[in-house]
Amino acid sequence: MTWTPVLLLLLLSVGHSASLFLPDSEELRQLLSRYEDEATGDGTGGPAGNRTRRAILWSDREEILQLHNKLRGGVYPTASNMEHMVWDDELERSATHWAEQCHWDHGPQDLLMSIGQNLAVHWGRYRSPAFHVQAWYDEVKDYTYPYPHECNPWCPDRCSGPMCTHYTQLVWATTNRVGCAVHVCPRMNVWGEIWENAVYLVCNYSPKGNWIGEAPYQHGRPCSQCPPSYGGGCKNNQCFKADSQRSETEDMNEVEKPQIPVPPRTTARPAPKPKPSAPKKPVSKPSSPKPTTPRTPASQTPIHNIKCETRLRDKCRGATCNRYNCPANCLHKKGKVWGTSSYDVLSSICRAAIHSGAIDNNGGLIDVSRVDKFPFFVRTTKNGIESLSKYKPGNAFVVTKMKEYNADCYTTVAEICPFKKPYSSCPRVICPDNCKSQPPYWSPVIGNNIYTDNSSICKAAIHAGVIKPDGGHVDVLPLDKRKSYVGILKNGIQSERYCLDT
Repeated sequence: MTWTPVLLLLLLSVGHSASLFLPDSEELRQLLSRYEDEATGDGTGGPAGNRTRRAILWSDREEILQLHNKLRGGVYPTASNMEHMVWDDELERSATHWAEQCHWDHGPQDLLMSIGQNLAVHWGRYRSPAFHVQAWYDEVKDYTYPYPHECNPWCPDRCSGPMCTHYTQLVWATTNRVGCAVHVCPRMNVWGEIWENAVYLVCNYSPKGNWIGEAPYQHGRPCSQCPPSYGGGCKNNQCFKADSQRSETEDMNEVEKPQIPVPPRTTARPAPKPKPSAPKKPVSKPSSPKPTTPRTPASQTPIHNIKCETRLRDKCRGATCNRYNCPANCLHKKGKVWGTSSYDVLSSICRAAIHSGAIDNNGGLIDVSRVDKFPFFVRTTKNGIESLSKYKPGNAFVVTKMKEYNADCYTTVAEICPFKKPYSSCPRVICPDNCKSQPPYWSPVIGNNIYTDNSSICKAAIHAGVIKPDGGHVDVLPLDKRKSYVGILKNGIQSERYCLDT
């Protein structure tokens, strides 16, 4: 007979709290320091002990922390006061102490009034800590967010399933520190059954959440109600302090790597060259383009008409493939979606756009920005589409609704979407008619197909043949500088040449 491993998974969370404990209080630090001393083994709590005794792999720590912040930043409805979470070594040590007890219950009791705690245990085939964290978050399917008008003066309990407090603790806005431990228990009593080699995950949180009568976070525009201590910082829809990473250990400095779009191919930065000042334009016209050194050329970016099931990976791999037109009625069509907010390139572009809220089932124009590889993708149900999770790294993209800008004949890329490394995105430009007749000192065109960023967008578009003299829609892609720009007579417009001194 062949024996097949069986996976059993149980989750346990601290219930609602009815008392108040101040974050970062002296009492909490004293309690945590006791477990720190026990963890070091010498009672000193010195750094040598901290570095040698760990109950969780560094890779697992990074995975847990990244997934927490990913899930917290993507809550729905959106949170206005969600704080960025960092790893706390003292919470990890207290979690380690409890995990080693192999006791399937919350504890120790003297610490539970001060911290939040989520537990999980399984046996059988391997499951990463992220699997358990995702399972905690998945309780959202049984939770209905209580909006402010329902909280008079206390918010109702909106859990329709057997358990939601794992989810609410995980997304509790003011909980900004976490520390976890994983321990393999040779024998563990799990509700009357003995599990052998049970894998026990303990995560401790501070300040604790799950306060009775309170919503886990405030609904609103992300980062619009952050505590003053964050100084207005915002990252991934979370209140973020620029120096918050300093509270993490040196080994964790790579956590929350910035996810940035892939930059287009660039050239070396040329030295500035003065240009003659342009004649002053009439008062009734927009301000004249500043005679600055060319920085960002503008070029046409085509819009691609795609189907509901079209995947980003299959459609286009070029830097200019960032604007798509989705058809209507993609909500119930085929096409899988992996992730939330950031999606795997194997995802359907249009169904990911609906999931993200960029468009609805009526379709429409969207902007796609490619980003670096993500370590994993998490699943959620949003706007009628259930995405999938994937715990493997993969190339990713984000989707936004395409914006439009009503330009005049003098509008330049430098004015509305200047290039910023590594990548910039421009709205769709709507050009008026009669720009071809505007004098070149008011609406210069410098280059051919690739133009300087102080060129007139609309006049350059006529020169490139993108639109007719009577106007139309133009898509531009900001790029880095070029060493030279050619001048040529095309479509009735003479463009200027420009070369940088070497």
